[in-house]
Amino acid sequence: MNTLEPKPGPPQVLDVIVVGEALIDIVESDTGTIEHPGGSPANVAYGLGRLGVSTGLKTAIGEDRHGRLIREHLNSAGVQLLQGSTSLDRTATATATLAADGSASYEFDIRWDLTQAAPGFLPKVFHTGSIATFLAPGASAVRSLMLQCHHSCLVTYDPNIRPALLGSHHEAKTIFEELVPLTDVVKLSDDDAQWLYPGAPLQDIAARILSLGAELAVITTGSNGSLLSTPTVQLSIPALATQVADTIGAGDSYMSALIHGLLSRTGEGLGPSVLERIGRSASLAAAITVGRPGANPPTSNELQAAVTRHQSIDPTTAFAPTA
Repeated sequence: MNTLEPKPGPPQVLDVIVVGEALIDIVESDTGTIEHPGGSPANVAYGLGRLGVSTGLKTAIGEDRHGRLIREHLNSAGVQLLQGSTSLDRTATATATLAADGSASYEFDIRWDLTQAAPGFLPKVFHTGSIATFLAPGASAVRSLMLQCHHSCLVTYDPNIRPALLGSHHEAKTIFEELVPLTDVVKLSDDDAQWLYPGAPLQDIAARILSLGAELAVITTGSNGSLLSTPTVQLSIPALATQVADTIGAGDSYMSALIHGLLSRTGEGLGPSVLERIGRSASLAAAITVGRPGANPPTSNELQAAVTRHQSIDPTTAFAPTA
């Protein structure tokens, strides 16, 4: 059985390459307007860097003020901005309007194109998702990279559905289902899952993703925790109540910690104990993120301290909102 170990190959320069959009989140709320570097793939890369994983981001930004903010943000976590990433005349923005409960609605100003699709080297993990896998013309380059990496890297994917930027439901679902066979791990929120498969139980959606070729399907369900499924195991990780500042970047923080956990298995497969450990750690990472404004994921030390703190808590109530 394929245990989703990083695939063998030549020495890697980076453990993880993330491909996808980087943008500026302009957050509007009752207290004013704040700008945060964001974009789901960029958030995942930043989260991985904060967890001590050697990570590079291939993206498309401008040489403008917003582009410089993104570069400085990534550099602060040790993330390498890969060659060709400053290819646009204007860096994308997403304006998030916060509701009283901390949830966000978005408006986007984004153009997605990608230069130099051939990777210079193969990492242990290739991650992509979000707008980058749906929006032309860059989406075709992302698919090409997934095809090149599928048999040599562990490929992870988070569709992070943004309906306002997609075509019809049929078109988006078709793209999603064509990409899943090129992946090993698919993570999506319950909102993503229900948008793609309206009315279907989450267990059935996970089974559908596995039937398309993924070997691990993860569905996060906010304050209800997360569901981790393989062809032989299905595990629910419960949630821990936490004070919510906002939910921006929580799912991306979960994704970063999930990848970190997969990299840290040291030869283990995906049995129940491994999935539980990885799922709980990822859920805690998301909980830390929702407890502070913006996409601000934990450092390795913060996450380890949280894991240590919760090891003695009853596992039926131990873990955290995932968004």
